[in-house]
Order: sequence, then structure tokens, then C-alpha cells
Amino acid sequence: MIQIGFTTQMLQNNLIQWLRFLFIVIIVIFSFQLMAQSPHGDDLKVSCADCHTSNGWKMIEGKFTFSHNSTDFALTGQHQALNCKACHKDLVFSTAQSDCISCHTDVHEQTVGNDCQRCHTPQSWLVENTTLLHQQSRFPLLGAHATVDCFQCHESSSILRYDPLGINCIDCHQTDYDQTTSPNHASGGFSTDCVGCHAMNAFSWTGAGISHLFFPLTGGHELNDCFACHVRGQPYNSISQECVSCHLTDYQGATNPNHQVSGFSTDCSQCHTTSPGWKPANMGNHDGEFFPIYSGKHKGEWNNCADCHTSQSNYKSFSCIDCHEHTKSKMDSEHNDEGNYSWDSNACLHCHPDGRAED
Repeated sequence: MIQIGFTTQMLQNNLIQWLRFLFIVIIVIFSFQLMAQSPHGDDLKVSCADCHTSNGWKMIEGKFTFSHNSTDFALTGQHQALNCKACHKDLVFSTAQSDCISCHTDVHEQTVGNDCQRCHTPQSWLVENTTLLHQQSRFPLLGAHATVDCFQCHESSSILRYDPLGINCIDCHQTDYDQTTSPNHASGGFSTDCVGCHAMNAFSWTGAGISHLFFPLTGGHELNDCFACHVRGQPYNSISQECVSCHLTDYQGATNPNHQVSGFSTDCSQCHTTSPGWKPANMGNHDGEFFPIYSGKHKGEWNNCADCHTSQSNYKSFSCIDCHEHTKSKMDSEHNDEGNYSWDSNACLHCHPDGRAED
């Protein structure tokens, strides 16, 4: 009995000693793990020696080799002069965000977005290329718009707010539209889309600022006086774009040739350009409707209309034999088998509508 009790006591003592030893081992291992764990978090992959020396954990200026350029946020401009703690509030550096809004208060109050670098640089908050930046927006600054002060358009309670504005002309120019009297836009029923008449890149509402693209003012139409065409007191959109609406007197008074007697079209553009003096004149429809003079055998064979139209008062009349008279005997011989042949212009055209001998 004594022997058995002694053995049991020894086993118990050994077990206690073993457990003490195991506990000590666990404590040591845990301590080593605590010592090896970085206070900067698991995401920091750089060596301690990049920032610290063997003399202590305190970083000494000029003694560390770590470069912020190796991260996703290189320090440039004013960011280079900051103390690390200004951005890194704790020792876990990965918690610091690289977007502007995480460090900088949005003084624009969400009116221009969160991406500061769209307008600002790390060197300064000053914006020196406002006009260029505005070209990338939905309303490029052209002409007079490029010279106005920002706050003439962006009116707000704070000079730092740039609330989005409407981009339609009338959103800013309603007063200009209502107060215009020459001509009166409101009573004249003018469109509130100013660019229909006014050029975006102009510096004035008048003169070169007028965009007349719906009826190009070129050549003889390049007038400085709007009322040369637009009657005072009448709506500007009441005028017709047809030539004869302005040039009926010119049409009726033309004698060389007489347009009315000759039955010329009142669409001046069929023969005339907008060049002053009505010249040059080119009856482009002559080949298709009457007789080919700009193509075929007669191309380049005449100098002016009077070569064929001998009567300036009536262009309906014309003569072939004035040019072909020297061939009369030859033509009489060649047409002796034509029973209806006669030496006159109308007979020529009847058989030779295109001016070709084989017709």
C-alpha cells in the first residue's frame, strides 16, 4: 500500500512539473510573437531599417531610407512639407486614404465634386486656368463668356460655391431678351435660343455678333444695316428668303436681258451669285431645260449670251445662223434630201436639240 501511494504521488508531481514547463513555453512563444508583431499593421511590407535605427525606434530626420514614392501616393508640392502625423493619425499607415476629400474639407460644399485635382495641384490651391478647365464642362467659355467674372454667373451665398447652372441661353439672358427693342424680341416672337442669331464666340450682341447662318450674309448681302432688309416695326421672322421678296424691282427693271419678257425665273440664284453687281451670271439650268451651252459641242464656243440671243429685249428668240452662216451652202447640200429643211434657227434646233451634227 505504501509503495502504491508513493508511486501515485510521484506521477502527480511530474505532471505538475510538466504543466508548469508547458505553460512557460507557451508564455515565451506568445511573448516572441508580441515582440515580432509590427505596430504599423500587417500591410506594411517595408523593412524596419528603412525608417528606424538600432539606437531606438524614434525616426531621425535624414537617417531613414524609406521613400513615399514607393506607395500609391507620391509626396509632391505642399505634401512634402507635412508632418507624417498630419495624414497618418495612428501607426497603422494603411488606414490613411489617398483621395483628396479624406484630408481636405470640401469648401465648395459638394457643388464641384470630390476630386480636387480636377482644378487644383499639390503646389497651390490657386486655379490659374479656369477658362481651360471650363472647356471640359458642359458649357465651354467662348467669346464674352471667357472674360466675365465667375460670380456674374455663379451667384451663391458663398464665393466658394459653384452651383450647377442651366446651359440654355435664356437661363442667364432672360432680361436681355425682354428688354431688347431693336428689334423687340418678345413681340417679334424671336426664339429664346440666342445662338440662333448670336454667335457664341462673339463679344457683342450686334455687328459681328450676329450669326445669320440661316441666310448667309455674303457678297452683296453683307450689309451692316439690318433694316436694309428688315422693315422697322415688323417682326424679323416675317421676311421671306425668296430672292424676289427683296429683288422684285431689280427683276422688273433688268433690260439686258429683259427678264420679264424672256420669262426668266424670279429665283435669282439660278443665274446669279451673291457677288455685288449681279455678275458673274451663269444660267446653270440652260443645258437641262433649253440647250447645252456649258457642255457638248457648244462648250467654250461662245463668249456672251448675245452671240446667240441677238435681241436683248427678248431672250426667247435666238439665232443659229449668225454663227453658222458660213456653212449655209454646205448645209444646203447635206440636207437636200430633207423635205422640211429650211435655213433658219428653229429648224436647226428641231433636228439638233443637243447641237450635235448626228442628231
